[in-house]
Amino acid sequence: MLIPYSALQQLPADTLNNLIREYLLSQVEDGGFDTLSDELLQTATQRCRDALKKGELVVEYSEEDESIAIRSRDNTIGTQAG
Repeated sequence: MLIPYSALQQLPADTLNNLIREYLLSQVEDGGFDTLSDELLQTATQRCRDALKKGELVVEYSEEDESIAIRSRDNTIGTQAG
């Protein structure tokens, strides 16, 4: 289930920041970043927020395993053929 951007704005700031940080750290592990300095983390965090606002990234809740994660809109469960 996709969580609308408007609902994300109602989350406590720490909750959204933690979701973004988890997403960015997964990008480091996947090779999306070579390193993750404080400055790069701040820039990447703002880019992630902008992408969420534009709908390029979405927050998806998986009822199956009761998890929540930021994903590319193209990689969400709801858009995969099955």
